[in-house]
This record gives sequence, structure tokens and C-alpha cells, in this order.
Amino acid sequence: MKGDTSRIIGGRSKAALSIMIAAMLALSAFALIAADPGDDEFEGTLGAPVKTMIAAGDIHCLALCQDGTVWAWGENTYGQLGDGTTINRSEPVQVLVLTDVVAIACGGLHSLALRSDGSVWAWGANDLGQLGDGTSGPGSNKAPVRVMADSTTVLTGVTAIAAGGTHSLAVKSDGTVWAWGNNVTGQLGNGTNTNSNLPVQATGLTGVTAVAAGFGHSLAVKSDGTVWAWGYNVAGQLGDGTSGIGTEKNVPVLTGMTNATAVAAGQNHSLALKNDGTVWAWGANGLGQLGDGTTTIRSTPVKTTGLTGATAIAAGKDHSMALIGGNVWAWGYNGKGQLGDGTTTQRNAPVQVRGEEGTGFMTNVTAIAAGGEHSHAICTDGSVWSWGDNKFGQLGDGTDDESSPFPRRVSRLNVNLKSAKHNWLLIVIVAAVLVIAVVAAYFLYFREHH
Repeated sequence: MKGDTSRIIGGRSKAALSIMIAAMLALSAFALIAADPGDDEFEGTLGAPVKTMIAAGDIHCLALCQDGTVWAWGENTYGQLGDGTTINRSEPVQVLVLTDVVAIACGGLHSLALRSDGSVWAWGANDLGQLGDGTSGPGSNKAPVRVMADSTTVLTGVTAIAAGGTHSLAVKSDGTVWAWGNNVTGQLGNGTNTNSNLPVQATGLTGVTAVAAGFGHSLAVKSDGTVWAWGYNVAGQLGDGTSGIGTEKNVPVLTGMTNATAVAAGQNHSLALKNDGTVWAWGANGLGQLGDGTTTIRSTPVKTTGLTGATAIAAGKDHSMALIGGNVWAWGYNGKGQLGDGTTTQRNAPVQVRGEEGTGFMTNVTAIAAGGEHSHAICTDGSVWSWGDNKFGQLGDGTDDESSPFPRRVSRLNVNLKSAKHNWLLIVIVAAVLVIAVVAAYFLYFREHH
């Protein structure tokens, strides 16, 4: 009896030891993940690590996570959220199909994504060919489709993208600009006013590093710091000293900007960031969107009042934003609270965006975006914040009611999180270890009893 008891105890001890070892392995695996700061970045074939991004369209939004996935929320009538439905979403949903994404852009009712292999994907409204897949019409694509170079070849070699009201832009690795979609005001820049459902080359541009697309005009920054513009020009948004009906340009023209590093385009106004951290603006200004302290239309660039040290800019329908030292500044139309200063008062000069519930000011911001009448920011901890119009859930906090003049946190989204496939792999490994341990414990126990 004593021997049997010893064998049973020994068997149980071995089983317990096996389970203990399995538990230690499982805990170790989880500990490795917990110890990882989560700031490793997906490396694309273009050589640039993924930077978290936020993009805003007329009434929808996109966020690019560090794992290369894209999430969307807001209005979805034309499938611009890319989740396979036309259901509006007041919280983020994952865009179908897409992985390894390195850049995103929101248009009026369509969306774009650039993958690490240099291909461009598009979804949403396509009535004027703005998806660039060789088709156009009243329908829409509720999931991403590849932008084509021609009827049989996929567009590749792209390094930057932008989406306008009903047109799209791409920069290729050779510095050329390609455009597709609506061209009624010459916003494709190819010397015609003919719409195109496939990319066409903007005339005469080389050495381009960045682009921006407004409602009906386009902007490009060249490596020499000059800014070029084409398309609609009713309010002087091309910055070439002209304005009014009949002054639109269907080929790029030189603006008065030099030493520029980035551009942004609103409905009828334009912004540029210079290498000295100052912000310059031109075009429509009836709502103070140029930030020069006036409401005077400008057909050449003017300096936005009081801003230095800016590192990023964004342009909404009729408002503008700048990022300075982790703080956000905004100016222009504010009827929906899109300036985030706790009021709905128009501002002709920049004001600082306040914190949650109006407490203090926003800090630790790394990226900004401006939509139709809503605004967004990403913070260093990966949280995403929104303010302004919320009629279609574009604030992403699970509501679709009143607008907010203060930032609200977007629900269930942290752009710094690691890839889901990484987490699933961990779960599978841990589960396998536990199963093996339990089976081993069973056989050890069974052998001791028989």
C-alpha cells in the first residue's frame, strides 16, 4: 500500500510538474509580449517603417495602425469605409483585404491606401473614376480594389498618395505625378479637361516628393522646395496671382512658395509648411481659413499669424490645422466646433486646441487630420482623438449625435498596437504548449496507475 501510495504521489507530482512547466512557458511567452514596448514598426519593401497616420474625408475617417492595418469610421453610403457594407459606423471597423499599408488618404466619398509594395488600393464612390481601376459609374466599391496603370497592368512604384473631392493623386518613385478621376476643372493636370478612370501623368512635373488634393485643385512639392498647383482657381487657391472663373489651369503652374516641405489642400484654400516651421496659406478666406487675421481672399501665399516651429499641417473644408511641439492649433470656420477651442466661434487667426472636456490643452500629439467639418489627432500613446461634426459618427466614439467642440477619444482603437496575426500566433503557441503538457501529465498519471 505504501508503494502504491508513493507511485500515486510520484505520478501526481510528475503531472503537477508538467502542468507547472507548461504554465511557466505560457507565462514566459506573455511576459515577452508585455516586456515588448510595442513600438517596433512594420518594415515595407519601400524601405520606410510604417508611421501611424490619420486621414479625414468629407464625413468619414481612416487610421493607419503600426501593424499596417487600416481602420475606418463615419459615413459609409458609398462603401468608403471599405468593410464590405454601406452601414455607417460610429466606431472603427477594419478595412477588408488590406495589410502592409504605409499611407492612407480620404477623399470626398472615397478612400485610398498605399501598400509597401508600391501598389495603390481604392474604395468608395467611383462615379467619376476616382478609384482608378478602369471603371466608373453610379455604383461604388465596398472593399478595396487595385488602382491600375492600364487595362491589364497594376499601378506600382508609388511613394505618396492624396485624395480630393472626386479625384486622386499618386507620386511615383521617379518623382512624377499621376492622377485619375474628375477633371472638369483640370485637376488631373494633364492638359485636358477630360475625366479619366485610369491614371494619367500630370504634365511637366519631376522631382515631386509630396502631393495634396482639394475639392477641385491639386498641389505638389518638389525636392527643390517649390510648390506647383493646378485645377480650380475661383478663389486663388493655385497661388499664382490669379483668381476667378476662367482662371483654372489644366497643367501645373508655379506658386510663389519656396523652401516648402509639405502642402495641404482644403475645399478652396491651400497651405504650405516651410522648412523654417512657418505656415503659409492662400485662396478662399471668407471664414478665416488662411489664418492671417483677415477674411481677404489671397491669390498669392501669405504667412499664417503667430506660428513657428510647425511640423505638420492639415486643411479641412474651410478650416486649417498645424502641429507644433505636440500641441495643435486651428483656425477658420468653427460652426461645428472643429477648431476644438470649446466654442463655435470663427477664428481668423490660430487658436490652441483644448484637452478632453476643455481641460487644459491637447499635448503629446504626433499626427493631425482635418475633414469636412471635423478634426483628428493621434497622441504618443497611440490614442486617437476627434472633435467637430458628428452627424454620421465621424468622431468615432460610439455616438452619432451632437457635434463636440472638445476632443473625444475614438473607441476601441490604439494605432500603436501590434499586428493581430502576431497575437494570434502567440495564442496558438501557448495553447499548443498547454495541450502537450496536459496530455503528458495524463500519460504519466496513467502509467503510474497501470
